[in-house]
Amino acid sequence: MTLIKRMLACGMAAALAVLGAAAPAAAAAPRVEDLGVPLEDVLLIGGVVAPGPGGRTVLWGASSGTPAHLNAVDPATGAEVARYDLPGAGGSWAVEATPDGSVYAGTYGDGRLYRWTDQGGVQDLGRPLPSENFIWSVAAGAGATVYGGTSPGGRLFAYDPATGVRDYGKLSPAHAYVRSVSYADGKIYAGTEAPAAVFEIDAASGASRQLPTPEGLDPAGKWAYDVNVAGGFLYVRYGGASPGPMHVWDIAAGKWTGALDAVHGLDVSPPAADGAVYLVKSGELVRYDPRTQATTPTGLPFTGRVANTRGIGWAELGLPDYPGKSVVGLLWRGLMFRYNPQTGAKSFVQTAVRGEPIDVTALAEGPDHRMYAGGFLNGGFAALDPKTGQRTQFHTFSQSEDMIAHDGKLYIGAYPEARVYAYDPALPWNSTEYSPSPEPGPAPNPARLFDFAADKQIRPRALVSAGRYLAAGTMPDLGQLGGVLAVWDPRTGTLKHAQRNVIPDQSIVSLAYRDGVLYGGTSIYSGQSATPPTQPEAKLFAWSVQENRLLWEIVPAPGKPAVPALTFDDRGRLWGIAGGEVFAVSTTARKVVSRVTLSDSRSAGGQLAYNRRDRTLYGAHAGQDVFSLDPRTGRHAVLRQGPVLQLAVHGSGDVYFAEGPRLFRLTRQQTR
Repeated sequence: MTLIKRMLACGMAAALAVLGAAAPAAAAAPRVEDLGVPLEDVLLIGGVVAPGPGGRTVLWGASSGTPAHLNAVDPATGAEVARYDLPGAGGSWAVEATPDGSVYAGTYGDGRLYRWTDQGGVQDLGRPLPSENFIWSVAAGAGATVYGGTSPGGRLFAYDPATGVRDYGKLSPAHAYVRSVSYADGKIYAGTEAPAAVFEIDAASGASRQLPTPEGLDPAGKWAYDVNVAGGFLYVRYGGASPGPMHVWDIAAGKWTGALDAVHGLDVSPPAADGAVYLVKSGELVRYDPRTQATTPTGLPFTGRVANTRGIGWAELGLPDYPGKSVVGLLWRGLMFRYNPQTGAKSFVQTAVRGEPIDVTALAEGPDHRMYAGGFLNGGFAALDPKTGQRTQFHTFSQSEDMIAHDGKLYIGAYPEARVYAYDPALPWNSTEYSPSPEPGPAPNPARLFDFAADKQIRPRALVSAGRYLAAGTMPDLGQLGGVLAVWDPRTGTLKHAQRNVIPDQSIVSLAYRDGVLYGGTSIYSGQSATPPTQPEAKLFAWSVQENRLLWEIVPAPGKPAVPALTFDDRGRLWGIAGGEVFAVSTTARKVVSRVTLSDSRSAGGQLAYNRRDRTLYGAHAGQDVFSLDPRTGRHAVLRQGPVLQLAVHGSGDVYFAEGPRLFRLTRQQTR
């Protein structure tokens, strides 16, 4: 090594040491403006039709929120009959009524089980299995007994108020999810994730066997998403959240006897007197007779992307056009449907189920300079006036993974299936997939451009404007590793390039662009936490847009599992965050040239954005705080402590960030 090179190396090492040890800057605590909750809507997942308070039949539905709630709705009017907190739960896929009159809710977030009785209200029964944080399905057994299926351990349990919890153990060594559960005549039926398997378990002995796969069905890539026992038949819907094939197992005969295409979940109705059930098929409520395999349409339509029932059953409505018992049920946004087999009367009624605040999962400045927010799970899409901070519009929409403005439109990455949409704020909103009653229009807005379901992708976690192109990076679905790097050409309406495993077995979770080159940050994780990683640490890579090829890759933060955010400063340095480290990369030298240590965190989350107004970096660090960092000196300061996961800088210099469902703002004067 020459003397000059040694001097440069020593100088660089000294600079790195100084930046890494920089003490937080002394600064007065900024005044933070609380902008309230931009996203609020109803999300019902689990539900059942069963007796409620005073013994009257109600529609039970669990609404997601903080906390979740168990709602009882009058099927004749849609009015609220009762509403109960489920403390400690974020929501519930699993609501069921047992013969003794109890209603159970198995929840996610902490994997808790709750029991409602008319005499005692809601009782928190705790976590039936301490290792499990998600109860996917519960099924009524005899008396007050309920059976449940879980993840991430793929376990089956029973709960009896008289005897407590029974752990049946892990159902299958090859599966991490018991996704669906039903019960009849001493047997428990349980379905798993892909490759789809259905098990029959003897409730008394615990002995189990796997049912044969229906002839002609390939279980690879499919879940046994819904299993329902009704009138001596087991109905199994294969696939996922979207419509898929349903196969019918004759329990007495021990064989598959029927099949239907394009069936929606999540349930089929209890059988009518003649054994027929009602379910949603190809966007319509239909009657299905398992003995004759005849399907009869009702003329009751179900539109939009999510047309799954959230509980379906029978109720006497006492209305003139609805004599005797009618088929009733809930839909995911709180809409109630009804159908009377005698008269053919049918209707939809908006219920009084209350909306809940939605956690913000994406923030971006739009092409119209409004701030846009997208939400978790039940999604939602809101625009905010940057001058007042007030919400100026709200629409029902999918869960948003990322948003970016490009060439006059706002591009949105949506979960699942790694879908990407373009929204033109100059045109009316017209979502045929998500609006309850979409207005007629010349074209959808947002318009769905492409997805990567065929590549087993689930989350388009990273979007960036790349010259004339839009670039996207994705995370794969359960059991998969390796994301897709895609380049979309809005002028031609086609993908210029899409390639999986640019960095083998790593997802692409952040992107930046400069002078014809995409820079990507990776994560060793899949888009579903149950998938074990194969790689030890995240990488940073450079990709030529013109040549469609990888230019180089480095490990910018040894030992860190993800590089969740990237941004350029005004000197052309590329900055990234990884766990508790913020680093700067010289893209010409292809190496880290500055490093600032905030903590020893190995979190896979984090945000980082450069504010050109005050030439300062702002970030969200490991869900712990909001910080500012001077890219010239490395001096940094904590601006606010709290569980911040989303952050964006507006062109005005204002900094927006979210703590769960609440949105906050630091004005430019405050951040100088």
